[in-house]
Amino acid sequence: MPAASTTLRMLAVSVIASLTVTGCQTLDDAGRTIGRADLVNDLAARLDRALELTYSADYQLPGGQTATIAQAQDPARSAYTWPGGKLTVTPEATTRCETGAGRATCTLEAPPAPNAKPTVTMFTEAKQRGLLTPPVVVGLLTTAALDPDAVIEQSDTTLAGHHATCVDVAQSAGDFTACVTTDGVLGSFTGRVDGRQVELALSRYREAVDGAVFDLPPDAGVVDRRPASS
Repeated sequence: MPAASTTLRMLAVSVIASLTVTGCQTLDDAGRTIGRADLVNDLAARLDRALELTYSADYQLPGGQTATIAQAQDPARSAYTWPGGKLTVTPEATTRCETGAGRATCTLEAPPAPNAKPTVTMFTEAKQRGLLTPPVVVGLLTTAALDPDAVIEQSDTTLAGHHATCVDVAQSAGDFTACVTTDGVLGSFTGRVDGRQVELALSRYREAVDGAVFDLPPDAGVVDRRPASS
């Protein structure tokens, strides 16, 4: 969504500013700091560009479970599906669905303001169920970059036929590995988040979206909490 681009760019700039003006450092320390900032900036820029794409990405979760992230433009819409739940953001509503047992139930709330992206708190349920969204991963990378004791190493891999840049992070807050494809799509993640072990890997990527992914589950019970139109 349009404002997301500005937000992520500001995030990357603020990280670089914070890292490059802090105290007196040795040449080696300065080199490591600049390297962290550049890496965060590059990955944030990739994720930033991906917000303007139309795509569907399927992910493999532990235990044979799966999750999906889908985006479309004109109008900007997104859908996040994980075991037992779904979050859909469209110009009409922000919709949270519980699909784990029996009949699905969905709650409709007001959509984000025009030109605004969903807040990171919207993705709490997805994160608890094993689906990390790009904004959450950006936050983890930023925290690691700001940790002077973190060790961050870069590598490359291929996921679902797509090249990806990976970072291995070792830090007191918890080690993790995250990969982002050249197009800016989250490729994989392994590590502990909020005390939970999270693992996911891209299994399929398509530059197209089935419009039905933004619809409510069939026969879902619906609670509409959107403000009444004036």
